[in-house]
Amino acid sequence: MDLGNIGMMILMVIGGLTGLVTTIAISLGLPAVIIWKLYRRIVKGIPFTQ
Repeated sequence: MDLGNIGMMILMVIGGLTGLVTTIAISLGLPAVIIWKLYRRIVKGIPFTQ
């Protein structure tokens, strides 16, 4: 293994982790926003679009 190959492996790991973290954030954040909007709609009568 030469230095160029190690550098490429580090970049691949960083890129993979970035994609994983982004996917997890979207997967948790989107349902949370929808649930929050439903809660506000039911409890406070605020429209979805506000």
